[in-house]
Amino acid sequence: MTLRSAQWYAGDHRNAYIHRAWMRRGGPADAFDRPQIAIANTASDLTPCNAHLTEVAQSVKNGIYEAGGIPLELPVVSLGETQVRPTAMLWRNMAAMATEEVLRANPVDGVVLLGGCDKTIPSLLMAAASVDLPAVVVPGGPMLTGTFRGVPLGCGTDVWRLSEEVRAGSLSNEQFIRSESAMIRSRGHCNTMGTASTMALVAEALGTVVPGVAGTPAPDSRLLEAAHRTGGLAVELVTADRRPGTFLTKASFHNAIVTLAAIGGSTNAVVHLLAIAGRLGVDLTLDDFDRIGSGVPVLVDLQPAGRFLMDDFHRAGGLLAVLREVRDLLDPDARTVTGRPLVDYLDDAPIWDPEVIRSRTSPLLDHGGIAVLRGNLAPRGALIKPAAASPHLLKHRGRAVVFDSVEDFHARVDDPDLDVDADSVLVLRGCGPKGYPGMPEVANMPLPKKLLERGVRDMVRVCDGRMSGTAYGTVVLHVAPEAAAGGPLALVRTGDVINLDVEARRIDVEVPDEEWAARTPNDATTSGYANPRRGWERLYVDHVLQADTGADLDFLLGSSGSQVSRDSH
Repeated sequence: MTLRSAQWYAGDHRNAYIHRAWMRRGGPADAFDRPQIAIANTASDLTPCNAHLTEVAQSVKNGIYEAGGIPLELPVVSLGETQVRPTAMLWRNMAAMATEEVLRANPVDGVVLLGGCDKTIPSLLMAAASVDLPAVVVPGGPMLTGTFRGVPLGCGTDVWRLSEEVRAGSLSNEQFIRSESAMIRSRGHCNTMGTASTMALVAEALGTVVPGVAGTPAPDSRLLEAAHRTGGLAVELVTADRRPGTFLTKASFHNAIVTLAAIGGSTNAVVHLLAIAGRLGVDLTLDDFDRIGSGVPVLVDLQPAGRFLMDDFHRAGGLLAVLREVRDLLDPDARTVTGRPLVDYLDDAPIWDPEVIRSRTSPLLDHGGIAVLRGNLAPRGALIKPAAASPHLLKHRGRAVVFDSVEDFHARVDDPDLDVDADSVLVLRGCGPKGYPGMPEVANMPLPKKLLERGVRDMVRVCDGRMSGTAYGTVVLHVAPEAAAGGPLALVRTGDVINLDVEARRIDVEVPDEEWAARTPNDATTSGYANPRRGWERLYVDHVLQADTGADLDFLLGSSGSQVSRDSH
């Protein structure tokens, strides 16, 4: 086997001397003859959910050394979902591009990807798909459950719930602030079935995580054990030349979609899976999510769709126990990073708590998945998560109340004179990839205060942005094309009647065709669109694609491989 790193280190010429001399630093004499394994680490104090990954990296290093490799920790771009403004999604593609480039540019033969917070695992997988070096993911794991007033707190989900109770007047602001110190009990990412948990589990279903590891709580010692084992596997991947492009197929994405439905996962997984598939050249579309996932039962009773939290999920048997229940829906040919099919790991995967993980005969919901809607409001598609919606609103007809930007929404939503009632449909635009820019998690709009005070807790909401995976409600999101890209959402006016029919997969505005064709966006709509002059935002707005294809940059589609043609000296 000829190692890729030998292009840097082999030989007795001057350039090889330089590469070796600067990296020797006390290493063993045969260090440059061994597989060089990068550990792409997204640990950062400003990404609190990933701050513990440096400890995880040490276990990975130990496993790499034990297996005969050389571990090389490589800090990569880290995006903290709760901290980064205007939205972490603006930089997902940049993080993927930067990670791809540093992996390609350096003398590494394989990589272990350490991620946790929402955008880190997607960006790492996009990078790995594009550079196509042997790669394996170690998810950072969820936090343990905190409690407040004797009640478990769902990280994220209960922020939305408690803040609405304050606005409704049923919870004091003092009590709300007191809950803050109880929300985050330990290291790790959100403990609900939000985007971080979803992407870790979906990454395992894709085959990029050692089966049985995703969902292990961050403080659990078994995560370090798994990290050690994964470090050893990374060396094996190099010797076997097992790269993402050799095992990530359409069958892998089929299994990821089944998993997404069965766990009641985040809608954000759709845009991330589409982007990863785009890097691999796998033909994945929005319709695949509806076709494959819509008939899959939701078996996991976790917030925001259910009651429990991620440490309960791990205790109850974890992902493999879920997949055993839907084994007949999985593609048996899809292989994993270990070289074996995913289904090989399901024989000994019992459910230990049937309240948390339901059996196939007693699902949380008979039909889960994510529904793809189309119509004159979303000709290229929009999403809704029925498991997080109110059943009585899944077929609804109501008058639109339109907001041209997030700022417009916050300025007017609690105005007592706002012409809105419980049957209204809240419409927020200017929040797509180009318009914001970056497609923020604002689609789950807070309800008008005067309706909250009357006991209303859900309304139909429509937006070209995204929704936090920890959120809930009857929200139509990822509307494509977005308003800023010429989508019909820009033409909707307050007072128009919007007709939602999830069973029929339709979202339409009841406006005569001739009037609809004659409309143009108003000045208030277009003035809210972003128009950056320089830097990444300029590049992003000029090249970002729409949500229905993954919101990647147009010039990043496909793979460039790992070859570097020129030396540095």
